[in-house]
Amino acid sequence: MTKKQSSGGSGIRFVALNIFLAFVVAIVIIVALVFWLRQYTQHGVEVEVEDLRGLVITDAEPLLQAQGLRMTVIDSTFSDKVPFGTIVDQDPKPQSHVKHGRAVYVTINATTKRQVTMPNLQDMSYRQAETTLRGIGLRVDSIYDYEPSAFRDLVLDVKANDISIQPGEKIAVGTQVRLVVGYGKGTAQVEVPSVIGMTFRDARGWILSHRLTLGAVYYDEMPEEGVEQYVYRQTPEAGTKLIEGETITLHLSTDIEKVASGGNTNENDGDWF
Repeated sequence: MTKKQSSGGSGIRFVALNIFLAFVVAIVIIVALVFWLRQYTQHGVEVEVEDLRGLVITDAEPLLQAQGLRMTVIDSTFSDKVPFGTIVDQDPKPQSHVKHGRAVYVTINATTKRQVTMPNLQDMSYRQAETTLRGIGLRVDSIYDYEPSAFRDLVLDVKANDISIQPGEKIAVGTQVRLVVGYGKGTAQVEVPSVIGMTFRDARGWILSHRLTLGAVYYDEMPEEGVEQYVYRQTPEAGTKLIEGETITLHLSTDIEKVASGGNTNENDGDWF
């Protein structure tokens, strides 16, 4: 064998050895990676999810943490059939098997009833008012309170627990309300009461209690939400005799001085209506 042939054989063996070693190293790396991934993902290690329904968050969360799970609140609902603030649904479901670190998504029953805004039902037919109230989640008493009114079968007021609920006020879903409905003008005469200086709510209730009806309402400026308005003028004046069910017009303002002076200030009666 010549020297050249010996050198060529050694080179081939060297390349083959390197390829073999590279193959072995690759196998070792792949096996190590598989074992590491199995350990990292805790392959095959699962826990059974507790039934959290009926528990409050402060009781349910420690149970999950003890299992290596975590809680995420994704929604709330309202039901008067289960305790307020308790869990009503969960995902994954109870007795499901999940890996450590998994999030359990829960829906809770709200701690307070959802509130809705009372619509303006004045001068709406009682049938239409019933439909409107039921549509926003309120219960309507089948018994009506009847009062004299300029028009028959139109809504004069809405009450909950004998307290008038003004348009724009918040009221809990599911509350039972009763409609005050007009039966037309009466035959007896009543004396118009003075409502000067009263808030709009108090004035409206006082007028209805005297078997009269609230008519047009004028504002000296566009009212802002939450700002109290006071009566500074009424038509007819206090002491006037009217037939039951006739109307009284009110002028409202937030200006206490105007209220105190009975509206005797420079103003333009082209008020907001």
